[in-house]
Amino acid sequence: MRTLGIAARRVKWEQKMYWRNPAAAGFTFAFPLLFLVVFATINGNNHVRIAGGVVRFAQYYVPGIVAFGVISACYTNLAIALTFRREAGILKRTRGTPVSPTAYLAGMVGNVIVIALLLSAVTVAFGVVVYGVTFPGRYLGLALTIVLAAFCFSALGIAMSTFAPNEDAAPALVNFVIFPLLFISGTFQPIRAASAIGRIARVFPVWHLNRMMVSVFSPFGGGSGIEPRHALALLAWGAGATVVAARRFRWERRRGAG
Repeated sequence: MRTLGIAARRVKWEQKMYWRNPAAAGFTFAFPLLFLVVFATINGNNHVRIAGGVVRFAQYYVPGIVAFGVISACYTNLAIALTFRREAGILKRTRGTPVSPTAYLAGMVGNVIVIALLLSAVTVAFGVVVYGVTFPGRYLGLALTIVLAAFCFSALGIAMSTFAPNEDAAPALVNFVIFPLLFISGTFQPIRAASAIGRIARVFPVWHLNRMMVSVFSPFGGGSGIEPRHALALLAWGAGATVVAARRFRWERRRGAG
């Protein structure tokens, strides 16, 4: 219980630090919305076939941008922040404080989950108001999808930070890995599952998150929109990343780092 209390206070502290840098916070929220406006404007008159029927491009694209926002908050931000703090000696100094390592990392993860939830709400509201996207009221499905995605991509973010040699290389490495997956997984445009690119993309968690989001937003059918095979894929990737992170994570700078 004491660890949970400290972790909750760490989340509060991380949130204060995050919002005290309005330029970085604003970019985190503006970047996905910029993609939404650009691609939705370019493809405004197009239609996309999904399971159950055909929808306007925005109906397909807004769920993808929600997924992109969660990935940006939980994977990109966390990986870069952890690398910076490790190389700046902040993580090492933290080990000399009463805050346990578990509570410290839980605070960072809790912070990015809060950001992911806020960004998802803003994106959904923007899509509904500006582009007339239909949200069929699958709140439980949306919440569960975001929780699974937060677990998976937070674990991946922590694991990825262990491969970044220094704070200068971290942004390039993190984005080099994720952006190709975003494009081949149908985040910004439809990708057929039976295509060569689709078969490659299905191996990775971005594909499964996109499919879950599209299913949650689909105006066809009923239920929560959760498809078990995609949920299990996110859990498997999250569990694997957790094992990698546990084995490789270090609180001190890498030896030989400049």
